[in-house]
Amino acid sequence: MLLQARELRKNFTRGTSEVEALKGVDLSIAKGEFVSIMGPSGSGKSTLLHLIGGLDLPTSGEVLIDGEAISKLGDDALSEFRRRRLGFIFQFFNLLPTLSALENVALPRLLDGESIAEVEPKAKALLGQMGLGSRIHHRPDQLSGGEMQRVAIARALVTDPLLILADEPTGNLDSKTGESVLRLLAEMARERGHTILMVTHDANAASFGTRLVRLRDGQIESDTAVEPRKDLRGGGAETGV
Repeated sequence: MLLQARELRKNFTRGTSEVEALKGVDLSIAKGEFVSIMGPSGSGKSTLLHLIGGLDLPTSGEVLIDGEAISKLGDDALSEFRRRRLGFIFQFFNLLPTLSALENVALPRLLDGESIAEVEPKAKALLGQMGLGSRIHHRPDQLSGGEMQRVAIARALVTDPLLILADEPTGNLDSKTGESVLRLLAEMARERGHTILMVTHDANAASFGTRLVRLRDGQIESDTAVEPRKDLRGGGAETGV
């Protein structure tokens, strides 16, 4: 298994009370799966994503990615693991406003000490695959919401990550643009072998995945395979965004 979360528990202190956000969650994900996590507000889905991404630490339990127990890494090693081995896609894009699309995509590898000359060919190629070959020098304020999210997806791919974590990736997009982004994510998993874990509140968004995990009150309520959509590529759909 590429990802194994074992007996994950996370407690938060609110005032004088302790809240159990996760109550012993076990989750395994194989390479190439596109797993959607759904649940009502307060179910623990974002907490689970943050623990798997090393953005927070569990109260107990462990997260293993490609055999590496990331919850046991020190701060520097964990930061390096996130930068090199994980790709993140957020609802609000998290692009740097003063950088071009090309520079935003290149940023994770620039932070790792590579030069722009070394990273530029890969960044350009990814932006071309996203349909943004003519927009590489545009800043975020010169791009549409869908274009910004595609820049964010290209940035998530630039390090060839083991796992892509998407937190409500269509939450800030209109329905048509959001669907085109979901088609792209589905293609990345089904045709290119990327492994994706996505948190969403939207049942339609979850239908683009290969598996649906439902959380309730900090525990997994159900974990089921998703029947492939007939309108996706691999069943013959357009994925241009």
